Amino acid sequence: MASWYGVPFHGRRAADGEIFDMNSLVAAHRTLPFGSILRVTNLNNGREVQVRVIDRGPFAHDRILDLARAAAVSLDMIGTGTARVRIELLGGPNPAIGYFTVQVGAFTDRGNAERLRERLLARYQPIFIQDSSAPTGHFYRVRVGRVPTVEAAQQLAAQLRNSDGFQTFTMRLDPPNDPGAK
Repeated sequence: MASWYGVPFHGRRAADGEIFDMNSLVAAHRTLPFGSILRVTNLNNGREVQVRVIDRGPFAHDRILDLARAAAVSLDMIGTGTARVRIELLGGPNPAIGYFTVQVGAFTDRGNAERLRERLLARYQPIFIQDSSAPTGHFYRVRVGRVPTVEAAQQLAAQLRNSDGFQTFTMRLDPPNDPGAK
């Protein structure tokens, strides 16, 4: 499932540092590297569009891709808000190279994020807190682990769900947010 975003994110900085333009053919994905070029096909009507990954998300469990408004228009999914899609990687950085983590919480109060971090430190490391701004406010995202593959991150996410009851998101670590990056 893919969704789309526009206002109020338009004009704000995307996760890769560039300014998000809802009228461009860009997208958010949780684990593909920035700069990945994707062909996205709306499985309901066969329409296709190519997008470039510049952001992280979506943060809804049933969705894999968040498209800028222009891409959603191309796929004729503005009215429905979401669509079943097929995603094909056409180019960009090697998706197998990098590190991955698991998000276990997002808080508006840094103290709550710090308390969760302290609670988990005895069993998991590294644990770090990433500051992020969104139209709905400032968030402190608690992330666990730094592992070399998506599969390892998915295993860690399953452990955190099954043992600790967390709702999790597997994420790519992007410099400067990667605690082990130089």
